Amino acid sequence: MNWYDDAIIYHIYPLGFCGAPKFNDGGAVEYRLDKVLDWIPHFKEMNVDAVYFGPVFESVEHGYDTTDYKMIDRRLGDNNSFKNICNKLHENGIRVILDGVFNHVGRNFPQFVDIQRNGQNSGYCDWFQNLNFGGQSPYGDNFWYESWNGCYNLVKLNLRNVGVCDHLIDAINYWIEEFKIDGIRFDAADCIDFDFFKRIRSFCKGKKPDFWLMGEIIHGDYSRWANPEMLDSVTNYECFKGLWSSHNSKNYFEIDYSINRQSGQYGIYKGINLYNFADNHDVNRLASTVTNQAYLPLIYTLMYCMPGIPSIYYGSEYGIQGRKENNSDDNLRPCLYLPDMERENTSLYKHIVKLGRIYRAYPALRTGEYHTVIIKNEQMLFSKTLGDQTVYIALNLADYDFDMNFGTHLGALVDVLSGKQIQVDNGNAYVKLPPFTSMIIVADDIVNTVPEETAAPVEEDKDTEVVIGAKYRHFKGNEYEVIEVARHSETNEELVIYKSLKDGTVWARPKSMFVNKAGDVRRFTKIS
Repeated sequence: MNWYDDAIIYHIYPLGFCGAPKFNDGGAVEYRLDKVLDWIPHFKEMNVDAVYFGPVFESVEHGYDTTDYKMIDRRLGDNNSFKNICNKLHENGIRVILDGVFNHVGRNFPQFVDIQRNGQNSGYCDWFQNLNFGGQSPYGDNFWYESWNGCYNLVKLNLRNVGVCDHLIDAINYWIEEFKIDGIRFDAADCIDFDFFKRIRSFCKGKKPDFWLMGEIIHGDYSRWANPEMLDSVTNYECFKGLWSSHNSKNYFEIDYSINRQSGQYGIYKGINLYNFADNHDVNRLASTVTNQAYLPLIYTLMYCMPGIPSIYYGSEYGIQGRKENNSDDNLRPCLYLPDMERENTSLYKHIVKLGRIYRAYPALRTGEYHTVIIKNEQMLFSKTLGDQTVYIALNLADYDFDMNFGTHLGALVDVLSGKQIQVDNGNAYVKLPPFTSMIIVADDIVNTVPEETAAPVEEDKDTEVVIGAKYRHFKGNEYEVIEVARHSETNEELVIYKSLKDGTVWARPKSMFVNKAGDVRRFTKIS
């Protein structure tokens, strides 16, 4: 399994995040993006694995009108400052994903300027899609060219031209070599030539086998782009819509249908981890879309627990609002300062922080099989199963209590979000869901019994040593053999690696947890 299969991603639109001027005047370099360094503790508290930066390369206006693929936009900083940002993120165990805008460039792109100057004598006439000298462009050029979506400040590249492909591959190589990036999000991926994607994949995976390739796809069959020959993942716009509209219309059947269609027992995208999001730089903020702010925690619970890769768009962890106005996206891309955000919806933020800890604690949440257990208009219960681990996710978007009962093979259950025990009698669980509540129900609460990194560490039993090769019995009965005591590559924390004697599955747990107690009893007891 690659790192991105169970990652949490944080999405930033840099020019907005930094409050950069709307247009690049070619003036002095301003190191605005350095402020992201102050957000690293914030990312770590949220258990973020990677930061996805929207366009950072030199452009005319919004970043999607690139002029130089090898230069950081002077409104954000320079190459050295961005290299330092990438290094600091990597030092903190956070990977870097960049926006690859390869379908089109800006009118100040040097090869396009060469055509403006030299006309048909330019050596770059075939670099741009359907460029011809049979008429004038809307900008008054003595030639016509194809634009992206009718926006003639965005000149469409000809990705069938070897020179264009070589130019872009060279840029990617530069990003990997100089900034050590870990992935690319491809803008307007539905407009990009398939053969180009195949070449990109071969090159990137050759450089870094775990390099992540994700494409922006709004409509169509996602598997046309996300497959073993092209991309690893694409944007899940189908479930983006279902996440908020199923709440607004009080119809959980909508999102459950989409999830099952994609990733259920007979799902058409099984084996593809789609990129899930509740909002981004192109759509209205979630808090401005829902009809009731009480739905926000439920939506994020659902997004973290459904199949796929969860992501957070900067500021939305605090429930900030923003809508498109007068055909402008500026309200979706604000300049934010963390101290100001910490005065906003802190209850939502704390909920998302806890979701991150839970997501990290239970492998079944990250990559387990999805099964619908109960589905009603305003209530939903589904399970995620991986090996012998089962997690139940319960949601109630009604404004009244709801009694939810379901059969389970587990003898004891707890809602890990609240830490409260769930009644289980003779294989039946009885749950009272308060209004606008979500629960993540597990057998073993390893989140609320272990402090966060910022809290005091659990005191280890000094008389207990972990013996490699010894057999241990978990306090709930299962038996395991310790394989090794390893160290986490990023945090240097000691991890106990142990194997189930029942089915051979291999697990890892912090040593501090392995040797401590669950209540009054030892979590693991040595038996041989």
